[in-house]
Amino acid sequence: MPKFEIFKGNSQKVLKNFRHDNVFLVFFILFAIVLGIFIAGCIAFYTNQQNSNVIQSGVYIKGINVSGLTKEEAIEVVQKELSYQMNDHIELIYKNYNYYVEIEQIEAKFDIESSVEYAYNIAKSGNFFKDVKDYITVLMTHVNIEPKLIYNDEALMSYLQIIEANLPDQLQQYGYYIEDDELIITNGVNGAGIKYDELKELILEAIQDISYSRSYIQIPTYVQYPDPIDLETVHNEIYRQAEDAYFTTEPYAVFADVTGIDFNVEEMQAKIDENPEAEEYTIELDYTEPNVTVNDLGKEAFPDLLASYSTNYATSNKDRTTNLRLAAEKINGTVVMPGEIFSYNAVVGKRTIAAGYKEAAIYQDGEVTSGLGGGICQISTTLYNAAIAANMEIESRRNHMFVPSYSEPGKDATVVWGSTDFKFKNRREYPVKIEASVSDGVANVSFYGLKTDDEYELSIESRIIKSTSTSLVVESYRVYKKDGEIVKRDKLYTDTYKKQ
Repeated sequence: MPKFEIFKGNSQKVLKNFRHDNVFLVFFILFAIVLGIFIAGCIAFYTNQQNSNVIQSGVYIKGINVSGLTKEEAIEVVQKELSYQMNDHIELIYKNYNYYVEIEQIEAKFDIESSVEYAYNIAKSGNFFKDVKDYITVLMTHVNIEPKLIYNDEALMSYLQIIEANLPDQLQQYGYYIEDDELIITNGVNGAGIKYDELKELILEAIQDISYSRSYIQIPTYVQYPDPIDLETVHNEIYRQAEDAYFTTEPYAVFADVTGIDFNVEEMQAKIDENPEAEEYTIELDYTEPNVTVNDLGKEAFPDLLASYSTNYATSNKDRTTNLRLAAEKINGTVVMPGEIFSYNAVVGKRTIAAGYKEAAIYQDGEVTSGLGGGICQISTTLYNAAIAANMEIESRRNHMFVPSYSEPGKDATVVWGSTDFKFKNRREYPVKIEASVSDGVANVSFYGLKTDDEYELSIESRIIKSTSTSLVVESYRVYKKDGEIVKRDKLYTDTYKKQ
């Protein structure tokens, strides 16, 4: 009896252990099956993801959903949406004046292709665990890719410099000119300078977040101070010894006369020291006249007409006509030697009441107003076209803010005393003589010199490359013709005009 009880107890224990082992085995088998299915599913997903030709779910480019799109479809969708959202210009504000930066002119665009390529390769690196993790993360939290902004920094800087030159309170460096027998030195004037780096950053940030179509950018500026008057430099530039003019015919060569000129540096320095804030300083010049001048040589020294250009003006505006005539008279008879640079402001001088200039319409601060010497930009424009036709090398030239009535866009040259000059260099091997006249509604400038065997017929050709509601963008070229056929074109400028 006792032995049976022992056997019975052991039997129950074995049965209990057998059942426990079977439950564990079943659980293990089920876990293995589930794990196998999960791994197989992951492998199948991974294989499918690696071979997929579309972007995974949860991916955005600049806020635009590109999930499930091929690369080509994503590029098209993003380009179309950004084109719809982006404006064609950025509006800048300074005081009560506005200026525009054209997006196309600075070649600003987003690198959409690279962004799409990056989006397409998400969870496709070839690393199983990393790709699965990236896929789940992007699916759950989403990712927004900011495309890189590409732009032409040189074009942007050039345009900002034009804006700075048209600010209402421009910096004026000291300058000098000769009026009759006097040297007049004008003091510099403080002006506003653009903080280029800061403004560039504001512009690029505005384009990046596409906010510029709905807001303005205030132009950040600082105070620019003019250079102090350097009398030694002025004296070195003015001082000349008297020399007689002469020319030869075998070979043809002109040697221009030089009028001796000098002034008392110590006396002028004393005037500056006495009143350093004065607007201008005047001192009498000492001249020594040559016995023979270039004008005495006559047309024989300049036998050929190289180029001529004319513009029309309204004779009814007598004050403006007076200004044109005064500027033309200053230029008339000027001889520019080979390699010499002609400066419009230096030759014409400051436009003052004492010099006889009158009030007439001018472009200032982005609008038409009345100003002393108004209209003389027509002479600089006429001179510019004639200089191009005479094969001069343009050293400095800037277009007006608006297209002037006397010129086609791309063919004008504005001048402002103290800040904007028109300059050209005589790159011919022979001197040129300029004749300028204003009469009966026609302003004319002609260049005389000596023609060579390889002369071309030269002119300015301009074309509008973009027109918006606010501006006009124009490209200009120097066109070379031989026997009436165009031989080549040289790019001159890309100009932007504000529409009135």
